[in-house]
Amino acid sequence: MEGLNNVSNKLIESVKTYFTRSLPKQIDWSQRLIEIRGSRGVGKTTLMLQRAKEMRASGAKVMYASLDAPYFFTNGLYDFAEKALQYGITHLFLDEVHRYPSKHKASDWSLELKNVHDAFPELCLVYSGSSILHLFKGKGDLSRRKATYLLPGLSFREYLEYRRILPAPRLSLEELLQNHADIAQRLAKQFKPILHFEEYLSHGYYPFYTGNETVYAQQLKDVIGLVIDLDLAEVASIAPSAKEQLKRLLGAISMTVPYVPNMHKLADLVGITDYRTLMKYLYLLEDAQLISLLQSAAKGNKTLQKPNKIYLNNSNLSHALSPNHFEIGTARETFFISQLREVAEIHYPKSGDFLVNQQYIFEVGGKGKGLSQIKEVTHAYIAADGIEVGFGRKIPLWLFGFLY
Repeated sequence: MEGLNNVSNKLIESVKTYFTRSLPKQIDWSQRLIEIRGSRGVGKTTLMLQRAKEMRASGAKVMYASLDAPYFFTNGLYDFAEKALQYGITHLFLDEVHRYPSKHKASDWSLELKNVHDAFPELCLVYSGSSILHLFKGKGDLSRRKATYLLPGLSFREYLEYRRILPAPRLSLEELLQNHADIAQRLAKQFKPILHFEEYLSHGYYPFYTGNETVYAQQLKDVIGLVIDLDLAEVASIAPSAKEQLKRLLGAISMTVPYVPNMHKLADLVGITDYRTLMKYLYLLEDAQLISLLQSAAKGNKTLQKPNKIYLNNSNLSHALSPNHFEIGTARETFFISQLREVAEIHYPKSGDFLVNQQYIFEVGGKGKGLSQIKEVTHAYIAADGIEVGFGRKIPLWLFGFLY
């Protein structure tokens, strides 16, 4: 326990706080049990350490622990929490909960966490895990106790602040649509939006880029491998044979995105004979934040609905998985989805490229994209790459990166 406390103190004191994500401002920190989900590499650990550091500065007794640490090979979570209280700890930050080694076949991390929450009302718990954590069929029911939040990768706005290029506030979608020309003109005086936008598309979504694109691409491939081989295996309990099928499925999609699904052809490529299994795999990859499924707004069982288009989750993955097939048009659409899905509902429309909040139609393209396809459509806009400032219904694509 003393060793864990020393590690906790070292990590909390050393975490940098010059940049913080937008998500912490949306979290209700008064809740006693908070779940933070997200894909590997998006910054969950840093977020928790920063919050712990902030709370410690205000006088709270905090402690951070990763539940895949050797201590938990032989020590239970309940006993750990009890000892933490004896140390005077009031707030526990628990990382990688899905990697916690269960001590008994009738128990797991969710049941132990439930018991800790119920037995020690003076203790506040914040825990993190994979973006697919909601698929975990745990022994303990946390649904009525926890507040859940999903951490995505960096927005373009966050990337600019993280790289110390430009600090800027978030925009609401309505504010952007109404005042985009004034906002873009003001921002474009402070930095070079087109230059940095191109950089973001290749290496800006994950906050671990260090200046070497080759190394970064390999890191992303490693992340994908760990998500499928470990996270999906542990959380979603997929069979070993499914790992290879999921990798083939992701590979097939990455070569042809945006993929307009021919389900029979896709099943043959992957080696799947059952339609339901193929749909299950697509939704697993989406939950794992590796792909995005674009569907019409039709009602019904989503898990049985064939997607209209399939994209990779973000344009960085396109650079890593299929650098020789990278298409700027696809990258633009992938960027648009990755930014809008965090603040709005986005669907496949009857006309145009995207339907947002059942209200707005968007066409995404280059600077030469005209209004001819949408001139008769109410609430329709062009999201155009390659321009710094827009006019009327033509809006710079990069500006949609300021929504979170």
